[in-house]
Amino acid sequence: MKINIIESESNLGVEVTEVNLSNKLEVKDKQQIIDLWNKFSVIIFPDQMLSHPEFLQFSSIFGNYGDDPYLDSLQGNPHIVEVKRKADEKAIQFGSTWHSDWSFQKTPPSATLLHSKIIPPVGGDTLFANTEKAYSELSSEIKNEIEDLMVFHSAKLPYAIDGFYATEKEDDRSMKILPSKSAENSYLHPLVRTHAITKKKTLFINPVYSISIKDMPEDKSGKLLMTLYEHMLQDKYIYRHNWKPNMLIAWDNRTVMHQAEGGYDGYERLLHRITIAGEHPRK
Repeated sequence: MKINIIESESNLGVEVTEVNLSNKLEVKDKQQIIDLWNKFSVIIFPDQMLSHPEFLQFSSIFGNYGDDPYLDSLQGNPHIVEVKRKADEKAIQFGSTWHSDWSFQKTPPSATLLHSKIIPPVGGDTLFANTEKAYSELSSEIKNEIEDLMVFHSAKLPYAIDGFYATEKEDDRSMKILPSKSAENSYLHPLVRTHAITKKKTLFINPVYSISIKDMPEDKSGKLLMTLYEHMLQDKYIYRHNWKPNMLIAWDNRTVMHQAEGGYDGYERLLHRITIAGEHPRK
C-alpha cells in the first residue's frame, strides 16, 4: 500500500493507493488501515471497483454494522443505503447541514463508509470538520466551563413525523426517507467526549442533532452551542473532499462533523453507504 497524507491545515485525511479492496486483506494490512483511520479520521481509497459483497467485506474491518433507522436500505442488502439524487431532483441534497451521523442514538456509529458510483463533473464535495483539533485549541477557561456538560441529542428536527423530511413533497426526493415518531426520543451524551481508542478529547456536538445542554436555560444553552459551532467551523479545521467515481472513504464520527455540498443540479449522483456501530460516548 502507498500512503499519501493530505496536505491540509485541518490535520484530516490520508489517501491509500496501490491496494485492491476487493481482495481479502492480510491482518497486517487491516491493522495499518485502522491505525491510519484512527490517526487521520478520514481515510480515502481511490479507484476501487467493488461489488456489494466486496464493499460489505471490506467494511467489516471497522466493526459490526450499525443501524440506519430512518433510511431505506438497498433491496437485498439491508446494510447498504443508496445516497442518491437524480439530475432533475428539486429536493436539497441529503446531509446538507453540518452533523455527526446518528449522534442521537444511545450508541452512535463509530464509522461511516461511502463508495461513489456516479459522480457529477461539478459540485458535490463533502466537507469535514476536525472536532478533536477544535477542542484542543479552546482556551483553558472554556475547556473548564464545558468539561462536565451533558447534551441532549435527538433526530426530531429532520426525521420526526412533522420534521424537515416529512414535510417535503413526496416526489421531490429520490432517496426513500422514513420519518417516525421515534425520532422524538433523545439521549444524553457528554459535550466533551473521549475517543475510545486514541483517548483524545473531542467536541461531540452538531447543529442537527444536538438539541440542548442539560440543566442550562434554553437561551444560554443555544448561545454556548452556537459559540462552539462557530469555533469548530473555522477554515483551519476543515478538509474539503472532492469525489471521483469508484472512490471509497471512511470517516470517524467521533472526531469529525461533515456536510454534503450541492452545486450539481442537472446531474445525477449516486453513492453507497454503510454505517458501523460504535460505543456509548464517555467523558
